[in-house]
Amino acid sequence: MCAHCRGAISRVTRRGRIRAGISCASRWWRRSPSASRRRGASHNWRRNSNVDRARAIIEQAWENRAQLGPAAAPREVREAVDAVIADLDAGRLRVAEKTATGWTTHQWIKMAVLLSFRLEDNRLMPGGATRYYDKVPGKFAAYDEAAFAAGGFRVVPPAMARRGAFVGRNVVLMPSFVNIGAYVDEGTMVDTWATVGSCAQIGRNVHLSGGVGIGGVLEPLQAGPVIIEDNCFIGARSEIVEGVVVEENCVISMGVFIGQSTRILDRASGEILYGRVPAGSVVVAGSLPAPDGRYSLYCAVIVKRVDARTRAKTSLNELLRGD
Repeated sequence: MCAHCRGAISRVTRRGRIRAGISCASRWWRRSPSASRRRGASHNWRRNSNVDRARAIIEQAWENRAQLGPAAAPREVREAVDAVIADLDAGRLRVAEKTATGWTTHQWIKMAVLLSFRLEDNRLMPGGATRYYDKVPGKFAAYDEAAFAAGGFRVVPPAMARRGAFVGRNVVLMPSFVNIGAYVDEGTMVDTWATVGSCAQIGRNVHLSGGVGIGGVLEPLQAGPVIIEDNCFIGARSEIVEGVVVEENCVISMGVFIGQSTRILDRASGEILYGRVPAGSVVVAGSLPAPDGRYSLYCAVIVKRVDARTRAKTSLNELLRGD
């Protein structure tokens, strides 16, 4: 981060809009104030030659990353990386976005996040009743009351989000952790001791219950992030990791663990899925017998499918208890 913007990670304009990291980023591209409000606006940026230039710089720097460090990095690399982190923080860029053919991951943005760790030393960070020592500043380090009001979300002590994570309007962060590169969309609840890992994509009106773990992914680069689509409920102490996609309107019961190798059994059809929970699924923890019948192994079981209308009208307990 350049000296000019070190004290201006975020500021509020006279109209009350948050502009995060604009000092460095504005050297790369000028932004429409309305663009930052559009969900998944990163598709608009591909037409911008300045973003293409930043991408080229970051990809070249990645090839030479072994030679980079806090005291050894070209200015253009620092500025390109900082511009990307600032736009992740503001929601103008996303590590992944949904297209007509599914979710697409932008690996060059993950490169920028990883390079940011190489370009910064650990430093002391004040944190109310405690202190921190890390390379990545807190998202809210420079926020005042007006900035929080403009952001439109609640942050309950001692919740922590790192700079480079986006938090949408009407989000509630209970004492929880949101890592760099994550995207938490509007109206979502991140409950107590829940963790949203690096680059994870959380949709609108999602409820992450107490102690939920949403896995992060920065390396390997080819790995996709965990995706929780709109209107999902993830039950207490459940874990969704390794790039699993939970499609919209799903209900995951408490204590369900799903990774890429977890068998997901559809009770109605007998089909076994991996890495994806279909839209409208109600999922509980279960087990399947081994081929020799001597023991059982863990699996997740889709006990029923519901449409959005049923999901909205039916209590969670009814969905999980019903046949």
